[in-house]
Parts: sequence; structure tokens; C-alpha cells
Amino acid sequence: MSEASQSIQWFPGHMAKTRRKIKEILPLIDAVAEIVDARIPFSSRNPEIKEIIGDKPHIILLNKCDMADKKVTEEWIKHYKANGITAIAVDCKSGKGLNLFKDTVKTALSSKLEAYAQKGMVGKPLRIMIVGIPNVGKSSFINRIAGGNKAKVENRPGVTRGNQWFTIDKQLELLDTPGVLWPKFEDQTVGEHLAFTGAVKDRVLDIELLSMRLLENLRDNYPELLTKRYGELDFECDSYDLLCQVGKKRGMVIRGGETDTERAANMLLEEYRNCKIGFISLERVNDYA
Repeated sequence: MSEASQSIQWFPGHMAKTRRKIKEILPLIDAVAEIVDARIPFSSRNPEIKEIIGDKPHIILLNKCDMADKKVTEEWIKHYKANGITAIAVDCKSGKGLNLFKDTVKTALSSKLEAYAQKGMVGKPLRIMIVGIPNVGKSSFINRIAGGNKAKVENRPGVTRGNQWFTIDKQLELLDTPGVLWPKFEDQTVGEHLAFTGAVKDRVLDIELLSMRLLENLRDNYPELLTKRYGELDFECDSYDLLCQVGKKRGMVIRGGETDTERAANMLLEEYRNCKIGFISLERVNDYA
């Protein structure tokens, strides 16, 4: 484990309540649409969801695809398909890919629609539960699909607290649920990846250690993007010295010629989250499949 590793634990009480609510409402649901962050498809999936939803049809929406590495996202979609799960890449801010959602739902639930038709229930709306961890874009997705700002959106974890129904059209209804995380992170890398993207509150973390871990990932997978953004860097040094180099490149030097590493760390994380470094995927199928 890296010197920068840190224990990240975050499980607000209302999230335990959310799990119970999901189980209670499942009998009314036809399918579950799980929204994940395309940059971290593994870490932004709640490992408990599979057990909670059972055999309900399952669709994965890889949100924020415009911030991720397109080729890596395509690999994840192929991986899900190979495992019997439909997945589409979307970006809820721009609306990219959302036009595919309705048809994707109808295809996934074709047998259900046929059953309705045989029973003379043509037109009965399909009910889809929207699930996902905080800050992956559930509310933004619903606002886009619903055609208006009907769900409160805020770029911080846990803003959606109650279940809400949204009628999309005569054939589709969506149920929004609060973001759900799990009691603890068995793999600290998962916690770190969630922190990189802002799903975990910064104030509970050591920003400098977190930025060092991010630099390790970028150095190994996207060195050309680091060089393009910050200039020539010595990638043979450790992550702390690399952070110092980045800070100095930006003039973040304090008395004595030392780097202001806290300022550099905050800058690095902000530029990563705002996609200023480039289109980056932190997780690849081969590392998690």
C-alpha cells in the first residue's frame, strides 16, 4: 500500500435507511437504472446493489462520459454486455446519449411489454428505479429526462434525501432515490477514487496524500497529459516530489524555496475534477474484471 494511503470511512445514517426503502419499493419496480461515474465505473458502483435488486432487469448509465477516456468507456460497455447487463455512455450536463435511454429501457423490458399486451394492458407505464452513489448525477439525469428542473441538484454528496416519482411520458415513470454508499471500503483504492472525483467530502481527507495518490495514477496511465498541462516532469521520483514539481511549475513556492504542497494539492484535484488535465479514466476493465 502506498505511503499516501489513508482510511476513508463515510456512511451517513440516512443511507442505511435508503437501503431499506429500496427493498420495500422493489415490488413496484420493473427495472433498475444504476448511474455510475464513467471515470471510475468500478468504484462508483455500490457492491450491495446487486444483492438488493435481485433478478430485476438492470441497466447501467456511464455518466460524465465526456470527462472520461472514450476508449476505456467503450471497453466497460463491452464488459457489461458480456455479463448480461445493458450499458450506455451518457453525459447528463450536455444531454449526450440520453436520447438512447427510453429505447434501451423498452428493449430491456420487451418481455414485460409483451406480457402487458397479452393481458390487454397496452400503455401501462414502465417503472424504473434510479439508483447510484452520491454525486454521480442522478438528479441531473432526471432533470434532463423529465424536461425540467424537477429534482434538486447540488454538487455535494447526499443532497437528495427522499424518494421522488417523476412521470416522463405515458410509458415511463422514474423513481429517484437518495445516494447510497456502503458501511466501509474493503479496498482503500475505491475510497480514494471516490475522493478524487468528489463523491467523498474533502474535509474528511488529507488533501496532500490524496493528490499524491492521484499523481501516481496519472503518472502510470496518462504521463503525456501531465506533461502537456504542467511541463516536463521527472516521473522517476516519488509522488511527494512529483507534487512538489507540479507546484513549482505553477509558482506555488513559499519562503525558503519550498513548494506550498497544500496549495498545489488543491489545485491538482480541482483541475482534475474540472477536466483541465484531460479526458481521464482512472479504472480499466482488466484491473477489475
